[in-house]
Amino acid sequence: MKAIRVREQGPPEVLVEEEMDDPRPGSGEVLVEIHAAGVNMIDVQQRSGGYPARVPFTPGTEGAGEVIEIGADVEAWASGDRVAYAGVPGAYAELAVVPAERLVPVPAEIPTDIAAAVLLQGMTAHYLLHSIAPLSDGEVVVVQAAAGGVGLLLTQMATAAGVEVIGTTSTDEKAALVRGAGAVEVVVRGHDDLAAVVAERTDGAGARVVFDSVGRDTFDESLGLLARRGCLALFGQSSGAVPPIDVSRLQKAGSVFLTRPGLADYVATREELHHRADAVFSSVASGRLDVRIHARFPLARADEAHRSVQSRTTAGKLILVTGLGAGR
Repeated sequence: MKAIRVREQGPPEVLVEEEMDDPRPGSGEVLVEIHAAGVNMIDVQQRSGGYPARVPFTPGTEGAGEVIEIGADVEAWASGDRVAYAGVPGAYAELAVVPAERLVPVPAEIPTDIAAAVLLQGMTAHYLLHSIAPLSDGEVVVVQAAAGGVGLLLTQMATAAGVEVIGTTSTDEKAALVRGAGAVEVVVRGHDDLAAVVAERTDGAGARVVFDSVGRDTFDESLGLLARRGCLALFGQSSGAVPPIDVSRLQKAGSVFLTRPGLADYVATREELHHRADAVFSSVASGRLDVRIHARFPLARADEAHRSVQSRTTAGKLILVTGLGAGR
């Protein structure tokens, strides 16, 4: 099989396609023929050295495709089943061994590439909206980087739930996408005053929740946007890690809450994984959730996909396709 390998952490050029022996599933495992793999910021961080990783490794934690071999003690899956998964390493490849309990079924009406594009970020948006802080109809939240993969999905989900979204983005073109996703206000950085927009929209009270995937560059701003007893959900660090903070700042900001959540803790059980995946896929299938794929890259061009992510010029999701059935 062909796979992308990282033999030393560094720039996108360290992503090299290699020929490897086909893996075989062990007990409780399934061999999946990968048709499409999602490209996510965590992949970039692991490749670049932003997160620790043991080399050599195959990047990617999100894939979709078809079951082609079943290991011992697996009863839930059969050869030919269309499946997707998130949170299991090794997706930048034509084949991957996946624990059977981490797979979810892909509905017949959803193409494989769409499944690979939406699962990880869709479930992230789902837990952020439904499991971080209670939100009532008409409350105001801020979504930093709202034109990103999670941002566009979260904006749509929040709007559908009656929550008012103020989104931030970097260009007028991206702002149009965020408005199309349902945001009541869109702040273009360098042109608009986010704090003033939040204050006007909330009569000076501040936002109930700020969802921040940017990290270092926006943390102080996000903290200052919160209402009394509001919540800052820092779920990413595309601009770099936030330095250690004095926790007394939370009290001074209005007895606010700070959380640094990760998807793994919100799909920790098979029941919760299927609940979130089903919610995401049903919303896609019904048309309530629009999945924007910014670009598709062949597996061998994973380095170009990573450059695109790092450029911060993308709007929506990037995926790698293997040519083994993407779009089916």
